[in-house]
Amino acid sequence: MSETLVTVANAAPKVGFVSLGCPKALTDSELILTQLSAEGYQTSKTFAGADLVIVNTCGFIDDAVRESLDTIGEALAENGKVIVTGCLGAREGEGGGNLVRQMHPSVLAVTGPHATHEVMTAVHQHLPKPHDPFVDLVPPQGIKLTPRHYAYLKISEGCNHRCTFCIIPSMRGDLVSRPIGDVLTEARKLFEAGVKELLVVSQDTSAYGVDVKYRTGFWDGKPVKTRMFDLVRSLGELAKGYGAWVRLHYVYPYPHVDEIIPLMAEGLCLPYLDVPLQHSHPDVLRRMKRPASGEKNLERIARWRELCPEIVVRSTFIAGFPGETETEFDHLLDFLREARIDRAGCFAYSPVAGALANELPDAVPDGLREERRARFMAVAESVSADKLQQRVGATMQVLVDSAPGMGKKGGIGRSYADAPEIDGVVRLLPPEKISKTLKVGEFTKAKIVAAQGHDLLAVPI
Repeated sequence: MSETLVTVANAAPKVGFVSLGCPKALTDSELILTQLSAEGYQTSKTFAGADLVIVNTCGFIDDAVRESLDTIGEALAENGKVIVTGCLGAREGEGGGNLVRQMHPSVLAVTGPHATHEVMTAVHQHLPKPHDPFVDLVPPQGIKLTPRHYAYLKISEGCNHRCTFCIIPSMRGDLVSRPIGDVLTEARKLFEAGVKELLVVSQDTSAYGVDVKYRTGFWDGKPVKTRMFDLVRSLGELAKGYGAWVRLHYVYPYPHVDEIIPLMAEGLCLPYLDVPLQHSHPDVLRRMKRPASGEKNLERIARWRELCPEIVVRSTFIAGFPGETETEFDHLLDFLREARIDRAGCFAYSPVAGALANELPDAVPDGLREERRARFMAVAESVSADKLQQRVGATMQVLVDSAPGMGKKGGIGRSYADAPEIDGVVRLLPPEKISKTLKVGEFTKAKIVAAQGHDLLAVPI
């Protein structure tokens, strides 16, 4: 879980804001903050110093629910006036009532995710907006919670799948693709504002446009189809003019994803795919109700590497799903070794209230779930370490994330193989040339000299 407590200049009325959860929730927070700023509100760095507090919650797994409820409680204790939004706001409690209302009945209002209008209506009710909104103070790209040089671009809401371990569709609804013209316009504003890495996110990036039957939209007076290939190509061509990266997340491995790989080989988007595979065994995938013919993923990944040898694949998996046998788990470990997933994460299965998987027979004991997760990560880390070791001696382009003192003592950056916060980093040593400096948000070439755990060690050149 990521948590961001926003700090902005001093002016009244003031709103405290906490953003919890995934990048999709983060983009919801950015929309609300942009609207608050447009209407003349300011944000407070403390709960006590705010006129009211907005908490954007996460409700996907039990730990996230607890963190969200604890944060709401903290805000109520320190401030007393709290508006709740986000995925937890859509969760039912016992008896069919609203979970947040049951746990914290004194909150001012509760909304679900992607509900900027509803949140602002509640803000207006409890904290009337200033008479003179300073719209000119809002940057064209809106308020962002990420560093200036990278940003998340959400292309759709919701999901059409009904995976048995997931309750997101019940909170965020079915797939709704954003108009392609709106997406590309937002991307251009971000690039114009200095963004050097655009991270495309959604619940199912590969399904972009399915809900509107890939209808033709328009951007800059030109027809563009609302589908993944056309979007990625257009984003890549746009990014090229700004010397920026485009990175794809939450890509289900449908066959048409193969069309995207040549765009990576051409340099229009990063040769990096975040693919939520979850498991490898056909029987487990069927119990999960996973889409996209998961049992063919070995062939698909091999095909991607034929088309673009430098491609990096990251994925997440679940160990100890109900009914998982030792044979099925061994199948997953064999898949991991054969597929050679560059970056792999694993969760021990955790029952989520309202998920269909809770009704499946043969639950795996807690201790065995954790033991399998540990075994999985030992194999994953071994594969990843081998992959990183192969980069020693190579020269890579690195986007600088941190460079105290102009990088004279080194800094921290990321290569195309490293998404922010979820992958490793490139630890930059002091430059050998006295004249060489590093600047946050700019690219530098670096020679990889060693691999350390999940990270690389490099000398800027």
